[in-house]
Amino acid sequence: MKQDDAKGTLPPGPDPSPNLDLDQSWGFRLRHASRLRLDALDFTDLWEEGELGLDISEEEDEEGQEDNEAGSVAGEQEGGGVITQAQNLPPLPPPPPLAPPPPPPCTNGTPLPSKGQTLRLHWREVLCLPVLPRVSRFGPESIWAGLEPVSIDTGQLELLFQSKSSSLGSVKSQQPRPQCVSVLCVKRSNIVTIALSRLPPPHLIAHAIVAMDTCVLDREDIQRLQALVPSEEELTLIKEAQRKSPCSPLASAELCLLTLGSVPNLRPRLELWAFTLDYDTLEREIAEPLFHLKLAMEQLASNKTFRCILATVLAIGNFLNGRKAKGFELGYLGQLAQVRDTASRRPLLHHTCCILLDCFPHCSDLHSEISAVSRASKCDYSQVQSSLAQLELHCQAAREQLRVLEAGPVRMGVADFLQESEERLAVLRAVHRRVINRFHSFLLFLGYCRGTVREMEPGQFCKSVSDFALEYRAAQLNVLQQRQRHTHPRASTHTPPPAKVSPCPSVALQQHRQMEAVLSTPEPSPRLDLSLPRPRSKRREDSGSVPRRLKC
Repeated sequence: MKQDDAKGTLPPGPDPSPNLDLDQSWGFRLRHASRLRLDALDFTDLWEEGELGLDISEEEDEEGQEDNEAGSVAGEQEGGGVITQAQNLPPLPPPPPLAPPPPPPCTNGTPLPSKGQTLRLHWREVLCLPVLPRVSRFGPESIWAGLEPVSIDTGQLELLFQSKSSSLGSVKSQQPRPQCVSVLCVKRSNIVTIALSRLPPPHLIAHAIVAMDTCVLDREDIQRLQALVPSEEELTLIKEAQRKSPCSPLASAELCLLTLGSVPNLRPRLELWAFTLDYDTLEREIAEPLFHLKLAMEQLASNKTFRCILATVLAIGNFLNGRKAKGFELGYLGQLAQVRDTASRRPLLHHTCCILLDCFPHCSDLHSEISAVSRASKCDYSQVQSSLAQLELHCQAAREQLRVLEAGPVRMGVADFLQESEERLAVLRAVHRRVINRFHSFLLFLGYCRGTVREMEPGQFCKSVSDFALEYRAAQLNVLQQRQRHTHPRASTHTPPPAKVSPCPSVALQQHRQMEAVLSTPEPSPRLDLSLPRPRSKRREDSGSVPRRLKC
């Protein structure tokens, strides 16, 4: 019996007929999918996606891409979460001998006409789109096959990214690079550097702390930042070193502490934020990351802004490289902010935002539409698998300990609890395996080769996309602000303050007379109010005066 189907929790559905088309087969599988629910988390749209055969070599993968039948996907094997090569398939016919093609002028793509020399984008081209599974959640074609063409101004790009002469480059290469200013001790610098590798860029952290933006920082990030709160002595040393060497950039650790020090009341803010985010349960630690990953794949696959960005970057890169690549690995999106044109020294991400705002004005900032990707980037999916294994060990140990209990209501209640726990554990195992299989299918949909799919970790992939979305949102906001300043310039005229108007002479004379009348009025004689409290101290009085004690 399969581990997923214990106690009838996950009844297997019949396989669709091979004569059904893709849409009918997909609907057939959804109708027979098991009801997978974990409290409020719904996984009912997960189905037994076929094995992808990720253990084949790259040579076999290339041969399989030439033959659609060789890239068919077998069903998921029973009782395991490891993706293996499909079995019980007919042997593949040997490929026909290929005649040696004539030597092309370039081997990495189709050359495009270019009048001048431009900068090159050193990305890894998708030369051949991978074969997707026969029945896939994301459709029968790769995302690159359905991108809309983008019209770009090649003349402007050629001017912006014109390659400088070799003599100028040699002069620049001879100039020594300025050394970074570092004043922290080695131990403190290493702690800050390690924490920075798991945090968003420093210039985005300060605003996220002030706004308490959980899309940028989560509970673990706040805990790391609490250990990085700079002291007054550290801030003084950094500012003094920056004042002495204004032309030298700060090291990454010093720059991070200086940025954090600019946030007012940093420690109280972090403590308050951490208090509002403290929650933890073992089952949700396993189920929530998987649910975030499932939603992240759906959001990216259906997001129009993401597709427009890919199409724009592909068009720019093909022109600059003089190639005709079908796609590129998404890891290059993080390099768009580092590539700058040679004319205005603006990053390529800035020009990408300008083209998108002109060609696709309906596009959003991307980050607000892929919140599940940001949440999935904070998850450690290797820890999820480890937590699942630990939960299984705890359930087995509890089953062994149940034998020492005497028969009675207590044993019956514990047995019912363990039975329910094992059923939920079976659902967790099925959800984990199916989500990971879908993630591998999603990477093939994005154009990754099978060798990269085997090594790609879900959290690493989501973090790269989330970091790019943050950078894109900041760049788009900067472009919009620049255009708004050019469209509505500020008024340079300064309105002087209103002058004080002196009152009318007749009004001033009347006020003067009223004041004289008040001052000339005699003050009334004081009267003794017996209802008011009087001091208790005794004063010496002459004989014949008023009695010391007055009776009411």
